Amino acid sequence: SSGINAEYGGEALQNLSSLSPSALPKLVDKNPSLAVDILLLLAQTQQFGEYLTILLNMELSLHSMEVVNKITANLELPPQFIHLYIRSCITSCTNITDKSTQHRFVRLVCVFLTALIRNQVVNVQDILIEIQAFCIDHSRIREATGLFRLLKSLDVKEI
Repeated sequence: SSGINAEYGGEALQNLSSLSPSALPKLVDKNPSLAVDILLLLAQTQQFGEYLTILLNMELSLHSMEVVNKITANLELPPQFIHLYIRSCITSCTNITDKSTQHRFVRLVCVFLTALIRNQVVNVQDILIEIQAFCIDHSRIREATGLFRLLKSLDVKEI
């Protein structure tokens, strides 16, 4: 995606100003790849914080996690945003009442968190307790157990 800046440059930024932050959730759900490219361009603008706030408040979905994951791979986002997003994912999973839907999202969140940790996007120490509690609450799910083991292996390395 780094080539997109050179490819489109300032002209694209002018056109993007017409994309209102409120249109972001629909774009993320319909075309996550395009949402990532647009957000990477918008990172250069003063409005970028508004778009991050919209991402934070979006309903949890595979696409929203995919967008956040891809953005964090290309940009250094504020740690506060990443922590709030992770907490939002955990809370969303907790609030899902249908068990099969909840299990599906717990698996997705665990894979997402594992990617953030492996790519060193998140300082695990800052939210270790919340992630561990999430893993323990969902310990019957294989991905949660794997994430818990990853956290424990990191713990050992830092001592």
